[in-house]
Amino acid sequence: MNEAPTANPAASSAGAPAHETALDPLPLTGERTVPGIAEENYWFRRHEVVYRDLLGRCTDRAVLEAGSGEGYGANMIADVAKSVIGVDYDVSAVEHVRARYPRVDMRHGNLAALPIDDESVDVVVNFQVIEHLWDQLQFLRECFRVLKPGGELLISTPNRITFSPGRDTPLNPFHTRELNAGELRELLEDAGFTVSILTGVHHGPSLKALDAKHGGSFIDAQIERALAGEPWPADLTADVAAVTTDDFEISEPNIDASLDLLAIAVKPTDR
Repeated sequence: MNEAPTANPAASSAGAPAHETALDPLPLTGERTVPGIAEENYWFRRHEVVYRDLLGRCTDRAVLEAGSGEGYGANMIADVAKSVIGVDYDVSAVEHVRARYPRVDMRHGNLAALPIDDESVDVVVNFQVIEHLWDQLQFLRECFRVLKPGGELLISTPNRITFSPGRDTPLNPFHTRELNAGELRELLEDAGFTVSILTGVHHGPSLKALDAKHGGSFIDAQIERALAGEPWPADLTADVAAVTTDDFEISEPNIDASLDLLAIAVKPTDR
């Protein structure tokens, strides 16, 4: 999912995997992120780093990605998992994933009533999705239902404290409710999970340098240009296009200052 208001930049193949050129990309609506667009690269890499760092938890396991969007993450998981099911409510996204990522068993469905059998998967992946849902607790209960005892829910979401600071409503119009760390933990526990890890995504040194270069906030500089609906300055475009997953750090200290929250929640074996 995309996490900022986004203009409609021209698609670029720079940095995109070879298989990404085979089909037309999904449209960039502001609701999800997609690979291969230079002006979108910061948000794409910020999402991709979580997939990369948690792939090991999917190795040789039956995995469900609930809210798979464009499908690039489910395709990454397919490199290591025993099997991957994707579920999304958007019919165009479902058709796109089926055509582009054939290793993913893609299904159309509502995340509040997952089309998955009870206790049938080892891992549920849900990155940058829960903030889009109206009934977040019901969704988490569905994740609990489909997981085998001892199975893990891997979940990330924007940190409300840093993403929409001082606002009563989310910055992104596609978000229904954003969470802070305490609220995310409470929701997970209310759904029956035990939270084993609660951590966050932060800017590393190179992105902190770009914050300083672009007036104190690299993110705000991008949002301002996107909302302006005008061509981006060449230096900003180049800086955004050059971001890699290595420019982000995932760490537990100072979680309230994190950009995105990341939790690993376990379904107890006695439930």
